[in-house]
Amino acid sequence: MSLEVIVYILTALAGVVVVLTRLRLRGEEGAGQYRLGTGLLNLHTAAGGLALVVWVVFLVADEDTAVGGSLAGIIALALWWVAVIAGLPLLVRWLPSRGRHSTGVREDSWSEGPGLSILAHVGLLVGVLVFTFAYLTAAV
Repeated sequence: MSLEVIVYILTALAGVVVVLTRLRLRGEEGAGQYRLGTGLLNLHTAAGGLALVVWVVFLVADEDTAVGGSLAGIIALALWWVAVIAGLPLLVRWLPSRGRHSTGVREDSWSEGPGLSILAHVGLLVGVLVFTFAYLTAAV
């Protein structure tokens, strides 16, 4: 399987991660030990959404156009990195709490424990590393 095909598959999965993270943490329904402010979630969603749009346009546009040129690729990668950097701290909500007044972990209907969140956000990190590698080696 070529690197270009892998990039297209990972692009679709990255879009799913950004959207599902937003859906899972909307309102007060988010699972985990801690409640996080909406600023980090909004940054993750906005950067991920913009990254997805710019990246897809970059991938499908002709190389000779502005939206298919190297600047568009760099902007998309920068947005992906912002989404990753904003998304990984969202995993802190799963850290165990210790102490006399600690409360239990809030569950939701998506999964038990942090497995899905860890898979999604570490997977997004790996995906963005692959995107960056593919861009630097001119595979995309």
